Amino acid sequence: MEHTYSITGMTCSGCAVSVEEQLSKVSGVQKVDVDLENAKASIVMEQHVPLQHLKDALSQKYGISFKEDHTVSNSMPAEKSKWEQLKPLFLIFGYLFVAAFLLNYKNWSTTNAMLDFMGLFYIVFSFFKLLDLKGFPESFRMYDPLAKAVPFYGKVYPFIELALGLLFLMRFQIQLALIVTLLILGITTYGVTKSLLDKKSIRCACLGTALNLPMTEATFIENAIMLVMALIMLFQMG
Repeated sequence: MEHTYSITGMTCSGCAVSVEEQLSKVSGVQKVDVDLENAKASIVMEQHVPLQHLKDALSQKYGISFKEDHTVSNSMPAEKSKWEQLKPLFLIFGYLFVAAFLLNYKNWSTTNAMLDFMGLFYIVFSFFKLLDLKGFPESFRMYDPLAKAVPFYGKVYPFIELALGLLFLMRFQIQLALIVTLLILGITTYGVTKSLLDKKSIRCACLGTALNLPMTEATFIENAIMLVMALIMLFQMG
C-alpha cells in the first residue's frame, strides 16, 4: 500500500534526503520518495504504519501529516524502467567516451584517451555535486562508509574529484591521482555493493542531488570502469 503525506520543515535538498533516510528506517516501510518542491512524501508500506510512528522517526525540525488527497493502493505504482531512470547517466558517459575519442583520434593513444576520459569524468561529476554542496553530503553518506564515519569527507569529496580531474587532464602527478582514485572509488564501490546486496532503495549521489538517480547496478558499473582504468594505468606505469 502507498500513502502520501505532507512534510513541513524542509528547506533544501539535504532536508529532503534527511527525511527520506529517517522515514526509510521505520519498520514496515519499503520505499520513500520525498518531493521537496511540493513538500510531500509518498511512502510504500508492507502494511499500514501508524502516523505517530512516522512522526517519532523524524527529528523535531520536520512535521508530517496526511494529505487531503492521500491515496492508498494495494499494489506498487508502475515505475520507470532502469533505462529511463538512468538515461542522464548513460548520456553523460556517452559524451565522455566521444570527447575522449575526438581528443585523440588523429594521433591515437589509448593511454591518453583513458587519461582524458578519467579527467573529464571527474570534472563533470564534480560539477553536478557542486551545484548543491549543502545537500550532497547527506545523500553521499547514505551509502559511502567513509562519508558516514567522517561527515567532513562528504563535504570535501566534490573538491577531491575536481582536483583529480585537473591532475589527469594536465598530466600532472598521474600516479598519485591513480592511487587516490583506487582508494576513494574502492570505498564508494564497497558501499554501493553493500546497498545493492541489501536491496536498499536509496538515491545515488554520483550526479549530486540535481538529478534524482536510483542506486542500481549501473552505479556499480560506473565506478568499476574507473577502477579498471586506474588499475591498467598503474600496471603500465609500473
